[in-house]
Formats: sequence, structure tokens, C-alpha cells
Amino acid sequence: MSKFSLDKPDNLVDWWAESVTRFADRKLFGNKNKNGVYEWVTYKEIGKRIDNLRSGLVQLGIGKEDVVGIIANNRMEWPVAAFATWGCLARFVPMYEAELVQVWKYIIADSGIKVLFVSQPEIYEKVKDFPKEIPTLKHIFVIDSDAENSMAALEKKGSAKPVAPKSPHAEDVAELIYTSGTTGNPKGVLLMHMNFTSNAHAGLKLYPELLENDVVTLTILPWAHTFGQSAELFAIIRLGGAMGLIESTKTIVNDIVQVRPTFLVAVPTVFNRIYDGLRNKMDQTGGLAKALFVMGVEAAKKKRELAEKDQSDFINDLKFKFADKIVFKKIKERMGGRLIGAMTGSAAMNIEISKFFFDIGIPIYDCYGLTETSPGATMNGSLAYRLGSVGRAIDKVKIVIDNSVVEKGASDGEIIIYGPNVMKGYHNRPEDTKAAITPDGGFRTGDRGRLDEDGYLYITGRIKEQYKLENGKFCFPVSLEENICLASFVQQALVYGAGRPYNICIIVPDFDVLLHYAKEKGLPTDVKTLVERQDIMDMIGGAVTNQLKGKFGGYEIPKKFIILPEPFSLDNGTLTQTMKLKRKVVLERLNDKIEALYQ
Repeated sequence: MSKFSLDKPDNLVDWWAESVTRFADRKLFGNKNKNGVYEWVTYKEIGKRIDNLRSGLVQLGIGKEDVVGIIANNRMEWPVAAFATWGCLARFVPMYEAELVQVWKYIIADSGIKVLFVSQPEIYEKVKDFPKEIPTLKHIFVIDSDAENSMAALEKKGSAKPVAPKSPHAEDVAELIYTSGTTGNPKGVLLMHMNFTSNAHAGLKLYPELLENDVVTLTILPWAHTFGQSAELFAIIRLGGAMGLIESTKTIVNDIVQVRPTFLVAVPTVFNRIYDGLRNKMDQTGGLAKALFVMGVEAAKKKRELAEKDQSDFINDLKFKFADKIVFKKIKERMGGRLIGAMTGSAAMNIEISKFFFDIGIPIYDCYGLTETSPGATMNGSLAYRLGSVGRAIDKVKIVIDNSVVEKGASDGEIIIYGPNVMKGYHNRPEDTKAAITPDGGFRTGDRGRLDEDGYLYITGRIKEQYKLENGKFCFPVSLEENICLASFVQQALVYGAGRPYNICIIVPDFDVLLHYAKEKGLPTDVKTLVERQDIMDMIGGAVTNQLKGKFGGYEIPKKFIILPEPFSLDNGTLTQTMKLKRKVVLERLNDKIEALYQ
């Protein structure tokens, strides 16, 4: 029995069962066909596949607390495999296609996966010998195949001998999601059924308009992450909505026009790309079109600012209406023409871009959470929001700010989260679990924040050194820096990219090696001149990239570099007495150069 008063359904098997019964003939998932047109399948059709696959898994001996894994991007077979697994009272482990083979191997062994689904034959070739080294792994099935070891064959086998689903307890583990650690292997986050269901229930309460409209979305977020699951997959299924699957991240803008979503769940990168595209187009077009756009944006901004004071201006309202009809309508049409709002998380949304979309009638609501909190902890929504914040604690969740872990007198501190969204712990890592979970059940986020008088949370920094890029991917600078310093020509390094589209790296070169190289090449031997040369930057940047390839994901590898003419030291105030790097000092001193790299 859970200590929390949970809304029903409180497990994902009943969650699906209620929706497939209520919305049997509605569209659920849409895929592009060979002609680039979306074709849709219904709740009933997906439900049949879930039933068949569950029965097939039972025939393989999958039962309570067994583990089923999948290596696949978003596709309709992903939720088929997940809900089939949960109906066996088993645990589900999702993995990304774009991952290192050794990471797959570690996750499969650590979690004890017995049955593994892989999306394509190419991935099967990479994992087919895993069972020789991982005794728990008994079966591997390929989704894009019609061979004997295909997912379709297992579904067919299950259809011949149906087995009814079993309903798990709210506190049964539903999923292990692996998050990268600062060093070493990733950690498996044990997420319970109630973590996901409570999160989706709470989120939906903040968006009553979704209950009143037919919900259609475009699946942009990976379902292998909790944000994509709770905020999109489970919430949309609860509403009886439809989800079009993107063809790729490069086709999002065109896919939006086809699917015509009424609501989007995404990361800031998507909206930043749309915003930048609009600005660039207006600058290139110029003339009357740009003038109307600028006038409209200014009128919309003034309209919002006056409304915040319960005021209005007749002339300004006329300008806004004109711009809305001539300019903003076209922007909305490029986003499908039906969008009533969007939710963003995983990284900070630029407040100016947020204001722009709010002003033109497409509100984007920031939220906050972590894998360990399933993920939602705080959320803005149509019922209550404050731009610049990440919202207030969602239903049944409490936020506490621990000031004891920061400097005295600070108004912020470490964010601690309490509620039914908090994970059970880390798989096979009791010490990590003990460090993360307080004695009274709160999760220590390692993030720094403050609450205003109305309970809205503002993120002020990172207590841990990990951070997220703009696309929501975690990066761990220390591990990157340690490897970068192994590259020739590099003495010291600082990696930065929190909330940015990519990482950059500040490098102190090995001056002896660099000067030797300069002499050999007949280059100037003045250090200040050398570090400003583009060929030197390219050479050192290439050495760094080669050092990191194969060890880190492509998104972690720095894209641009700053080469310094002097080392970090005690004398210049960039190192502590214990020789630790003062990151904040370095970043403040080089702020202008850093900003220039992101222009």
C-alpha cells in the first residue's frame, strides 16, 4: 500500500486498459509511408499487438520482475513492447539507438535483461554475441524483420495462445532508465508504476484545455527518456489523443505542417530553431514584411505588458489585430495552424523566446524535473504560470530548498523533491541511493534554485557539475576534461555548454609542445600570436575531437574552442589552494569570447 493518496489508475497496465477500452477506434500512432504521407493506426490495433506480444513473452517464461529491454528510437513497436512487458509484471529497460556498444552491453548485463528487442538487423549484428558473455540474456528479436527471430514472429506465436494481462501494484518497478554518471558506468534509475502515473495525472490537471479538445501531437522527445514518456506518451494515451512520429529531427518543421498538432511537448531547441528561422527570414526579406513583423512583435509585447497591469490601449490593440491577421497567422500556419500550447523542459528556455511565442498566441510552458523524479516536479500550465520560472510543484509533490549546502546568506539552495514521483532508488547501488534520498524520502537533485512568495521555482545553477545541453542531453565536464588533457598539445581544459546548443572548450595548450610545433612549421613563436591563429585552433581542436571520439557521444564533443595564452594558476586567481579550477571565475572573465562562439 502506497503512503501517498494516488489517483487511479495507479499502474501502467490499467492505464492502458482503460484507454484502449474507451478510445478503441480513435487514431493513436501515425507513421510516414513511402510517399511521405502519414498513415494512422488505432488504439484497438495497437492493443491487439500488445496482447499478442504479451502472450508471446509469457511463452518465453517472462514473469514478475523479469527484465525486457529494447534498443530503438520512437516507433509504435516501442509502446507495444513496453505495455506487453508490464502486463507480464516484468520490468522494461529502454536504450537509445545512438549509443556506444559497450554501454548497451553494460546496461543489459547490469539490469539482467532476458529478452531484448532491437530495431534493425544492423543493431542485431552488433549485439548477437552478447548472450555468450551475458548469461541472463536468452532471446534477441529484431523489429524490422520477418525472420524467425523477429518481433512479428513472437507476436504471431502469442496470438495462438492468449494470456490475459496482470495488474501490477503501484510500487512495483516498471522501468529501469539508465543515466550517465560523471565517471564510470551509467546508473539504473528504478522507476515505479506510480511514479509515471502520478506524474501524468498531475500534469494533465494543469491543462484543462486538453480535456476539451481532440489532442494531436508530434512525437519529438525520445521515449527512452522519462520526459517523453510521462509528458507525452502516457498523458496523450490517457486523453485518447493521437501521436504522429517524426521522420527525423531534421524534418520536424515539415512534419508539424503535416500532423497539425494541437499541443507539443519538446525541448527548447525546437522552438529556438523556429524562432531563429523566423528572424533570419525577416532579415533576408526586409521591406514591408519585416516592418509589419517588427510592428506586430512590439504591439504584442506592449499588449502583454499592459494586460499584466490590467490595462489596455485601443490603438495598440488595433496594431496587434492587424499583425495577427497578416503576420502571426502565417507563423501559426507553419506550425500546423491548430497549436493551442506547448510544454518544454530538459533545459532552460530563453525567456525572450518564451515571451515571443506567448505574445503571438502560442504559449510555451516551462517545467522542471529529473529522471529520478519521473521526471516532472514543477510545471507551468495554462491555469498558472510565471515566465522565467519552471512553475510550481505539481499535485502531491513538495519542493524544499536546502540552504545548508550553499554559502551563508544565499537566497537559494539545493532543490529537494518529495512525492510519488520520486524513484525507488538506483539499481544495485545502495550507496548512491543513500546519498540521493534523504532519510524522510526526498530526492536531492544537485540543482540549485529558489522559490518565490507564490511557490514558483527558479533554477539558479548547478551544485553538481553535470549540466544539460539545450537539447536536454546530460554532459559531465570533468570526465570530458580529463580525456581532453590526454590529447597532444593540451595542458588544461574547461568544457562549457549548460543550456547551450553544443559544448565549447577553453584550452590551455602545452606551451613546450606548441612552440616546438611552431618552430617546425616556421610559424611565429610568440604565444599570444599563436593561440589566435585559425590553423592552430583547427589543429588543437582536431586533436581534441580525435581524443574523444568513440569514448563520448557526438553531442558531448566540443564544437568550438578558445585557446588561452597563459595557464590556469593560483597567481591569476583561476585555481584554488587545492589546485581546483574556479569555473565561475574563468567563465566570467571569458564571457564575451564565449558568447561570440555561440553567435
